[in-house]
Amino acid sequence: MTPTGWPSPSARFSNHSRNSGVRDTPDRVSWQYAPMAMTSAVKDELSRVEITKACCRKAEVSTILRFASGLHIISGHIVIEADLDAGATARRLRKDLFDIYGHDSDVTMVQPSGIRKGTRYLVRVVDGGEALARQTGIVDASGRPVRGLPPAIVAGGLCDCEAAWRGAFLAHGSLTEPGRSSSLEVTCPGPEAALALVGAARRMGIAAKSREVRGVDRVVIRDGDAISAMLTRLGAHESVMAWEERRMRREVRATANRLANFDDANLRRSARAAVAAGARVQRALEILGDEVPDHLVVAGRLRLEHQQASLEELGALADPPMTKDAIAGRIRRLLALADKRAQDLGIPDTESVLGPDMLEGDDV
Repeated sequence: MTPTGWPSPSARFSNHSRNSGVRDTPDRVSWQYAPMAMTSAVKDELSRVEITKACCRKAEVSTILRFASGLHIISGHIVIEADLDAGATARRLRKDLFDIYGHDSDVTMVQPSGIRKGTRYLVRVVDGGEALARQTGIVDASGRPVRGLPPAIVAGGLCDCEAAWRGAFLAHGSLTEPGRSSSLEVTCPGPEAALALVGAARRMGIAAKSREVRGVDRVVIRDGDAISAMLTRLGAHESVMAWEERRMRREVRATANRLANFDDANLRRSARAAVAAGARVQRALEILGDEVPDHLVVAGRLRLEHQQASLEELGALADPPMTKDAIAGRIRRLLALADKRAQDLGIPDTESVLGPDMLEGDDV
């Protein structure tokens, strides 16, 4: 039996989005290979963060239980069960439950099966479950489950907001690799919890949005700087450095690709322009025959003999050397003279030899 307003065990498993398959061992090298290793690395680091303030430890435990647990009635007694995807998180929760509240708990490892592809860790409190639920604030004075975050967290300080986000990420958080779709995401047990988490992020000066996807409420942070700020707030400093390094490497690679594509497009355009100019010059010399001024013939021959050369290179090859503007002006005059002669004679001009693939080039 599950109290009203609390997700059933099956719903908890279906609500879990992308945390399946993470491992319980730190694997910093795997940041370079598997996106899901990012989530595992962050959770491993967060599970080792030392918290000294009692209010922060309580806020973290309460949030983990709120986001990862279910309340069950067994033989008339409330049993708390937290479903986690990392053994380090389970050990941290079990230790805090005993140190802070004095409650013993059992940990059960559930092997992958069916739609659950990763190992799960169930932290279960059987004796004193009702007392623990009241102490952590996940049920109110009337014994009904809270729908958002416990009041002590909502009314607490910034350190409680940080602890709440740390607990939420440990319970049902994920981090994807930097890129266009990079995100830090937390799956929430309901819309009220999602809005409370968004409010906690806002108090820390970090923009987060809540959304519902296929009936599952999530809180998402997409901005790269905001993700770094949140990870820093949570205490995942090593993960921040690794994530930023990967983010910078990706941005540098994207910039290099854009520049390479730009240079390649310019080279193709220049090649088309050179071929088109050579074809027009050849047609111009055919139209004019022996009536071409010598200085224009020299410029035209240079264009024909060095079709891949730039105008600056053609000027350097001339005898005596000329500037880029001088060689370009002579070729333009040659083409204009030939086009006027073709118009007078009623024959095709220099542009008639250009194919569709040459029309984009306008260089000479």
